[in-house]
Amino acid sequence: MAFQQPPLPYDFNALEPYGMKAETFEYHYGKHHKAYVDNLNKLTDGTELADKSLEEVIKATFRDASKVGIFNNAAQVWNHTFFWNSLKPAGGGQPSGALADKIDKDFGSFEKFAEEFSNAAATQFGSGWAWLIDDGGTLKVIKTPNAENPLAYGQKAILTLDVWEHAYYIDYRNARPAFIKNYLEQLVNWDFAAENLAKA
Repeated sequence: MAFQQPPLPYDFNALEPYGMKAETFEYHYGKHHKAYVDNLNKLTDGTELADKSLEEVIKATFRDASKVGIFNNAAQVWNHTFFWNSLKPAGGGQPSGALADKIDKDFGSFEKFAEEFSNAAATQFGSGWAWLIDDGGTLKVIKTPNAENPLAYGQKAILTLDVWEHAYYIDYRNARPAFIKNYLEQLVNWDFAAENLAKA
């Protein structure tokens, strides 16, 4: 069965009041994300990978020099789907409950987490991702280049921010720090993060 592009969890214009235009989603979801799905289907058509789950494809092709194209497209399909769910209208601010307690325990404070996450997102050279992950029961912030993700390293993703330039250029031009700040203040879907922590 062909890999599918999951629907966005909100309308294209739902985040406009919170710093992300519908045009961003027309290009980023409608063209970039779709292209990864289309490319993955072309690359896996007729192979044993075509019937595997996206997660299985990512794990099976990571660091396999003969399958770099498959890994890149599979991981980007997964990363983008995870990113869309990391956003929500009127999000941002601070989490509550078990997630807030865990962030305080593992980072010292929410402010320390926000500082570490912002720094990872800002200093990822070129294209990539900033992540909040569960690594063996401890929350950590990491950054990954290009298509790489925590799944490939056996870690559990809790939250992500896409720092490829096309993720923010329409809204922020080349001002990545402004995009990161807005993400934390107005867009983070802490409910999604809490669900991921509960399943970690």
